[in-house]
Amino acid sequence: MLISNPGTRMLMNVSADQNVRNSMACNTLIIGHRGASRDAPENTLASIRLAFEQGADGIEADFRLTGDGRIVCLHDERTARTSDGDLAVAQMSLPELERLDFGSWKGAQWRGERIPTLREILALLPQGKRIYIELKSGTEIVPKLKEELAASGVPAEQVRFLAFDAGLIKAVKEELPAYRACWLTDYRYRNGWRPSHQEIIATLAGCGADGLASSDKGALDSELVRELRQRDLELHVWTVDRARAARRLLLLGVDSIMTNRPGWLRDALGDKP
Repeated sequence: MLISNPGTRMLMNVSADQNVRNSMACNTLIIGHRGASRDAPENTLASIRLAFEQGADGIEADFRLTGDGRIVCLHDERTARTSDGDLAVAQMSLPELERLDFGSWKGAQWRGERIPTLREILALLPQGKRIYIELKSGTEIVPKLKEELAASGVPAEQVRFLAFDAGLIKAVKEELPAYRACWLTDYRYRNGWRPSHQEIIATLAGCGADGLASSDKGALDSELVRELRQRDLELHVWTVDRARAARRLLLLGVDSIMTNRPGWLRDALGDKP
């Protein structure tokens, strides 16, 4: 419907803004994607600390196993993109990986940032804040996860596991039933968006997931949200760096929005910490 009255447009804008604020008040969380990764080197302690300083409700970070069985925070299989060396994480020991500089690629002020472990990140997690643990290794990481989480004392409610591999989600739920795990998906268009709503729901049911972590495109619409809510499933969305897109998601009622710029997005949405 086209509206030509400027006063009416203003009232609609005020109403929409109020709806967004109401959505944020109803527990839609702002999660720092790889920390505050627009402003600091991704997946480092500096980036994670900065996300919390910017008012993030939690952080998302990527984790994989080293050759000596430690869980470290890194997105890629190799270190080349975000460090001053090119090593295969799965073949290296933690001391070997800790020799690399994971900060200088982002700027001289970040020089000396090293690869963090899951243990270190859990230790700095503020009370009540979330950590979204995206798993980049296979099921072999699950026993070590169980050990690290038990030692950390971090309550299960503060933790979400994410993975693109539905089999890995199933393994997590079998070994760590107290923790919530969400299946990750992106979309491709092939005579309609794939995976479809039906395929998403079937995958979630098959692996026992507690929810969906979806990219901000494709089949993500109000119908999918209804189908998830009918089954008491969570919905988390990545990676959203524009206020307009975030407002749409808030009005859909998603559980959390992952963003590279948590402080900026909070301010843009009018919810300053």
